[in-house]
Amino acid sequence: MPGIEVAAPAKVNLTLHVIGQRADGYHLLDSLVAFAPVADLLHLAPAPEMGLRVTGPEAAGVPEDGRNLVMKAASLLIERLGPVPGAALWLDKHLPAASGIGGGSADAAAAVRGLLRLWRVDRPEWLEGAMLSLGADVPMCLECRPARVCGIGERIAPVALPALPAVLVNPRAEVSTPAVFRALARRDNPPMPADLPQFGAAGALIDWLAMQRNDLEAPALSVAPVIGEVLSAMRGEAACRLARMSGSGATCFGLFATRAEAEAAARRLRAAHGDWWVAAGDLGDQGALARPRAG
Repeated sequence: MPGIEVAAPAKVNLTLHVIGQRADGYHLLDSLVAFAPVADLLHLAPAPEMGLRVTGPEAAGVPEDGRNLVMKAASLLIERLGPVPGAALWLDKHLPAASGIGGGSADAAAAVRGLLRLWRVDRPEWLEGAMLSLGADVPMCLECRPARVCGIGERIAPVALPALPAVLVNPRAEVSTPAVFRALARRDNPPMPADLPQFGAAGALIDWLAMQRNDLEAPALSVAPVIGEVLSAMRGEAACRLARMSGSGATCFGLFATRAEAEAAARRLRAAHGDWWVAAGDLGDQGALARPRAG
């Protein structure tokens, strides 16, 4: 079978409410998630054994051994499926590491989608539950579609959202998720409303999002104050309707009324902060982008 290519789009937490903590230490979340068109690319081809190579503009420091979530996902599939052929995996890395936009989780999910196609295996019923062991973001990244995600990441309810013109900015600061949770002052915050509104247009969605939260933003600011510089720069853009951090940081997003406004803001931010990672595009449903394609 010829090689295939799978995109691993960035995940963006439009909201992230920390609403509790289980006895085993896992935090309970209520989050509205969308996906961005900027993505890592994973190439897969038949091979005698399993192996991973990582290249691309964000490849520095990314491991190629069993520490990489791509290899962990592959090992988990092999463990559950039994004997399968090998595969040569080549990850073209465009998303910054440890950045709050699910880069490693998106890569793991892309590996799962690609390997199932490469091996011609139907998607097993146990897949989402098994992938949750690799991290809360992996199951939601399997679909790359807007969703309300609850529990520890196992309860995923698709939602319909309009496209959101956005700018993503990472200040090249890796933020430790455990450190952010340790700095969280309160773990029993209110959830989002039980019933989400029907959002017919981007403006209405942005207005509603402004009334919601990312409960990890304040503790992340205490861990990495540079996040405040990113938010200030984003809010300094006159057309920016809302600026917020994604996940546990350090990537932040700014929402705009039009794609042209978002792209213009991205150009200015790149010019003013040449060391920052900046991307622009519409947040929303990237399921088609993530679908495996013949390479």
